[in-house]
Amino acid sequence: MNSMPSDSASMSFVDRVVVPGDHVLDLTGMANQTIKLGAGLRQDGDAISVMKAGKLRISKPNKYWVESSHKRYVPCVEDTVLGIVVDSKFDNFLVDIKAPMLGLLPVLAFEGGTRRNIPKFEIGTLLYVRVVKANNTMNPELSCMDETGKAAEFGPLKDGYMFETSTGLARMLLSSPPCPILESLGKSLSYEIAIGLNGRVWVNAASPSTVILVSNAIMNSEFLSAAQQKIMVEKLMKRLQ
Repeated sequence: MNSMPSDSASMSFVDRVVVPGDHVLDLTGMANQTIKLGAGLRQDGDAISVMKAGKLRISKPNKYWVESSHKRYVPCVEDTVLGIVVDSKFDNFLVDIKAPMLGLLPVLAFEGGTRRNIPKFEIGTLLYVRVVKANNTMNPELSCMDETGKAAEFGPLKDGYMFETSTGLARMLLSSPPCPILESLGKSLSYEIAIGLNGRVWVNAASPSTVILVSNAIMNSEFLSAAQQKIMVEKLMKRLQ
């Protein structure tokens, strides 16, 4: 097991491979900062340790997680995911989010939700939702509201095309600064996109050919460098002309 790094030393772990047991962050010198932990990390006293192998990532201001490319998704609170409605009960919609257990979306977990205006979703409806509760022993709880109770971007995704990727690619697409593949596509094409940390991506555009091009470019980008991603988009755009 690695010894505890200082705050500055812990930054050297970012974007590098870490393994279970590594201590990657010391909270003793970060008392005035809010730290958010994502997948693959846990807090042991003042130490943040690794639970699964992968690359340590950080997004501003202070969210850390371990990025691994898996098909199976492990829910984490505050993750945004794409789910498919598979059933509905009196109090909850049952939603497939590619996790070991189905997600529970309370019928009132919508902006202004009451018993009088419960939404009606058909089986197979695609939803963009937020994980609000998650642990290993119970179904994750979902919501179609942000932290302020507003619908924001959450809710059903209509039309378009949904495809599945690894969770690692999904996190890369959501990285900051913008992922090169999305930045390059956005300069040349007009389209809508929703990316779930559970490895599902939804794309919509006025032209079916644009949907196909964007989807194929994203699926082929996972193991390309930033420069290779830009070159690929340039070649695809020339074929489209």
